[in-house]
Amino acid sequence: MAEQTMAAGFAAAFADYACGKGATRDTLLQHSGLTEDDLSDQDNRIPVASYQALIGAAIRQTGDTALLLRQTLDSRLETMSVVGQIVHSSASLGHSIDQLNRYLRLMADVNLPPGVDRFELKHTDAGLWIIDHLVVPQGEYLGIEASFARFISEFRRSFPDATFEIGMEVTFPPPPHANAYPELFRVPVQFNASRNALQIDPVWDSPETRFEPGNAYAFGVFTRHADAMLAKLQADPSIRAQIESRILPKLHEGSISMDRVAREIGMSRQTLYRRLKQENITFAEIHDDLRQRMAMDYLESQKVTVNETAYLLGFSEASSFVRAFKRWTGSSPTAYLNQAA
Repeated sequence: MAEQTMAAGFAAAFADYACGKGATRDTLLQHSGLTEDDLSDQDNRIPVASYQALIGAAIRQTGDTALLLRQTLDSRLETMSVVGQIVHSSASLGHSIDQLNRYLRLMADVNLPPGVDRFELKHTDAGLWIIDHLVVPQGEYLGIEASFARFISEFRRSFPDATFEIGMEVTFPPPPHANAYPELFRVPVQFNASRNALQIDPVWDSPETRFEPGNAYAFGVFTRHADAMLAKLQADPSIRAQIESRILPKLHEGSISMDRVAREIGMSRQTLYRRLKQENITFAEIHDDLRQRMAMDYLESQKVTVNETAYLLGFSEASSFVRAFKRWTGSSPTAYLNQAA
């Protein structure tokens, strides 16, 4: 079985939090086998086992078995993963759960039953539930705690005056810090249940309950336009397609180094250079062409502004995007939009 990996942003954020609670960074890195370079970029992939070892080392140092739970409740998903930006620009709860399931691997590889999404929004006679289908070992609680704490923390922060969580069912027995649950989760919890599920106020799945985008930069548009392209890129064996599939989720970052992409593909910079030369293309040309194609998609949808498109494509200023667009098409984005309209 291939080693499970995850985004380094989660480990980096947890390490920072643990050190603020008394853990020693060098000890955390030593026990996890991670380096500062591993944690320097939130999109780096690290072994899931290393993240688990990091958590274990932090708990031993601080003596707080609820450390991951507290860190999850105190942190923001958008600071650790682009998935957070996507979720915060979703149109509704159901839409945001769809995005979580679609982009789950950008956060971490997980064990799921065959053909099942991780999160399910389900209505029953007892109410509305978010069911987590994660396969966990008997008695394990960290992953499920963090899962439900993430939903709760994001809604508490975005809608501080509204009721979201109502109750919880978890398959594990009371953990060592169960006495902190009333303070942290603030809802009744049923331990040793048959499923892992978070009960929420039914109003969140009402057709009248629509979200205002929590981020000005329209990542919801990014996901809709990117899905089809990602599927095509992942099926294409060419080196260009492999590069594009790794650049696309990071396009908003702007500068993306060839060294970084080479590491993600699993080859040296020199090997990647030779492969690109065989396909008669350069890394810079691939990046520029992908920006152009995505710019056309965004503007033709007529659902984002020129400034938002510039951000989604990784331009630090709208004026830089305008110059690039004129180079690509011979006209300004505004003129192109008027023509499309």
